[in-house]
Amino acid sequence: MRIQPARRVRGELRVPGDKSISHRAALMAALCVDERVRVENFATSADCAATLACLQQLGVSVTRRATTIEITGAGLRVPVTPLDCGNSGTTMRLLAGLLAGHAFTTTLTGDESLRTRPMRRVIEPLALMGAQVTAHVGDRAPLVVVGRQPLRAISYALPVASAQVKSCVLLAGLNADGRTEVIERTPTRDHTERLLRWFGVAVETTQKELGGADVQTISLAGPARLAARDCIVPGDISSAAFFLVAAALLPGSDLIMRTVGLNPTRTQLLATLGTLGADVRVEDVREQANEPVGDVRVRGGLASPRAGANVLRGSVIAGLIDELPILCVLGTQLAGGLTIRDAGELRVKETDRIRAMALNLRALGAEVEEYEDGLSIAGPVQLTGARLAAHGDHRIAMACAVAALIARGESEIAGADCVAVSFPEFFTLLATVVES
Repeated sequence: MRIQPARRVRGELRVPGDKSISHRAALMAALCVDERVRVENFATSADCAATLACLQQLGVSVTRRATTIEITGAGLRVPVTPLDCGNSGTTMRLLAGLLAGHAFTTTLTGDESLRTRPMRRVIEPLALMGAQVTAHVGDRAPLVVVGRQPLRAISYALPVASAQVKSCVLLAGLNADGRTEVIERTPTRDHTERLLRWFGVAVETTQKELGGADVQTISLAGPARLAARDCIVPGDISSAAFFLVAAALLPGSDLIMRTVGLNPTRTQLLATLGTLGADVRVEDVREQANEPVGDVRVRGGLASPRAGANVLRGSVIAGLIDELPILCVLGTQLAGGLTIRDAGELRVKETDRIRAMALNLRALGAEVEEYEDGLSIAGPVQLTGARLAAHGDHRIAMACAVAALIARGESEIAGADCVAVSFPEFFTLLATVVES
């Protein structure tokens, strides 16, 4: 993919449905036995398609017309072949929790990238609940899940902040005998809790003190039955992030993103953009299937960051984990640059995102210091077009595309087709709002 520098970004866009919500809506709809559930604005990503394909192997009826799917569950059945989760860690980790509560054996596998990602974080709590989950090598996929029904209810403190692990345990808890609790020291995205409530499951969220620290406990009583309800998936704010940052970086830009998800556990990006000097406004906030949505408008040009805003670390990192690659690009244009710490989780995503962004930004002419848990980017600097590499990671490819828009001269992104994993329309939509 070759990209020329842009003058500004102007117009209105709607991004595809939120991937995190789409995965969860499909899985929960499949549990509504003998009921049809209609999900509108379902994500177009390859990751979410992998979830649908796995459900079909499990005996779930799935029909799709454009971005609308209809799912009819009939009770999950033993799959004939291993379930291929593709590149989707969400599919594998959430399905492991769902299948742990069913009394049959399933193998979960995926592509080469997915088979390198850590799975011990879901293996351990599921084992405590009575399921047997074994990995091929160490804690890597393929995973063999020997389910049990009912599972044992547990109280589980997350060792690392992870919405996927929380969701895995809660989905397993639907088929556990008693109340399952997940304890979070750092709150993570709560799409699973919101959707479970939408489908009629009583989920409690409470705050308490544990060991001198404030923690959040999410719990539900099992066994629990879900009630069929149609839903509309909000636009994916993590996909919108690339357009929002592009607009902020190019003076004269004026971009409106329509019907974007504004879940409080996902809007740290908007707050961070504001503190880093971007002109960001939220309009027409409303609710859709227990999720807040609204329109986000960004006008181009960066003011000076607020004092202390140039360092992102601690509790804000969990709320920015998917947006950190594009914020690295923003950092190259900030007075004082940008430092990111406490983000070691980026090392075990689709690729090592810390290393990948450091390599690409250096190729563009930026000065970058890399740490084990983050990086420091000097700024502001005029970027120069270069040959960049997606490293098989959709977010790296999209972040590089935005960097190319503000560089002097043409840039080329090798392997840019990997954006299909999360956002196949990305380059087409980008072309509709970029003015050269």
